[in-house]
Amino acid sequence: MKKHLALVLGGLSWFGGCGGGTPSSPPPTPPTLNLAPASLGFGVWVVGTESGEQVETLTNTGGSELAIKSVAITGTDATDFGQSGTCGSSLGAGASCTLNVTFTPSQLGQRSASITITDDGVGSPQVLSLNGVGLDPGPNATLSPTSLSFGNEVVGTTSPVQSVTLSNYGATTLSITGITASSNFGQTNTCNSTLASGESCTVNVTFTPGNTGSSNGTLSFADSAADSPQTVALSGTGVAQTCIPPGGECYGPGPTHCCPAPRPHHSYCSNPTGWGTCVES
Repeated sequence: MKKHLALVLGGLSWFGGCGGGTPSSPPPTPPTLNLAPASLGFGVWVVGTESGEQVETLTNTGGSELAIKSVAITGTDATDFGQSGTCGSSLGAGASCTLNVTFTPSQLGQRSASITITDDGVGSPQVLSLNGVGLDPGPNATLSPTSLSFGNEVVGTTSPVQSVTLSNYGATTLSITGITASSNFGQTNTCNSTLASGESCTVNVTFTPGNTGSSNGTLSFADSAADSPQTVALSGTGVAQTCIPPGGECYGPGPTHCCPAPRPHHSYCSNPTGWGTCVES
């Protein structure tokens, strides 16, 4: 009886051991690189002057090691930015490293680039946006664009508006003493007598030819910048009237040749059977 009981208990012990091992752990999550902050803005700096460093933190938020293949500054104004840091060729799970980024504007105005980080993590490559503004040490007057072409315009009529932006990329306030346009061109503007550092205003320009043929002129700015006066080249061509304006004589039967009226109005000859005048309704 004792021998039989021992055999039974031994069998139970053997069966109880089946499948009783420790379950295998799940695989680690893939590496993922997080950038903080998402972009770096350096504000305004005099051309040729290096900014203070700004720090960008790179963190591997994944569960396995991250291989960093390259860290490069790219973009139109890449040479205006520099970087150094503590990041090597790999970054362990949960670990961080830093990039120290600087800005040295080579030209006036808005400057931008990116730091592109290529790695073996999720979402590679990661891109960090960089921007800053280059300033003149004194007042500055920058015009954009520097030329306007109005094309063909019927003599005596006014073209649609085209705009010029005046910006002060200077470290001090710009004093504006005058904005003038040549004959056949007109301007209105939002500019006051002063323009603060980093600010802009808009000049709206039109073309009203007095006769047929090419017209060339300038939009001129007088101010306290060292290169005053600044100019924008203007051009347009006056062409003969190709339709009959309101009040002009027309012949009713057939095509009237009256100038189209602005929507929702329409134009027509006042006498549908003979001579009349072009009217709009």
